[in-house]
Amino acid sequence: QVQLVESGGGLVQAGGSLRLSCAASGSIFSIAAMGWYRQPQGKQRELVATITRRGRIDYADSVKGRFTLSRDNANNTVYLQMNNLRPEDTDVYYCGAIRAATLTGVSDYWGQGTRVTVSS
Repeated sequence: QVQLVESGGGLVQAGGSLRLSCAASGSIFSIAAMGWYRQPQGKQRELVATITRRGRIDYADSVKGRFTLSRDNANNTVYLQMNNLRPEDTDVYYCGAIRAATLTGVSDYWGQGTRVTVSS
């Protein structure tokens, strides 16, 4: 099993910044990719940013140039620096550990979510 502990959400004014952190723990052999997703109301969960173990990063078009994702492989931790936040960034952000290999096999794991609210 993999446990994901998220932190860093909150309330910020438009143009402000927040930093999200997500640490994965458990009997982990490897994690193929970690990142952040959000789920707008009534819609499917969508990618915000992910980073593979080898360092390839993908961003949603809407956050390119504003958000920066980084990963500490040794500690299975990812950080999402969110700058120039906009009201439309308001959502619950979920940390995901994709294709995590543990003693019980390979699976995807999700955090409980951290809320980001951007006021105009």
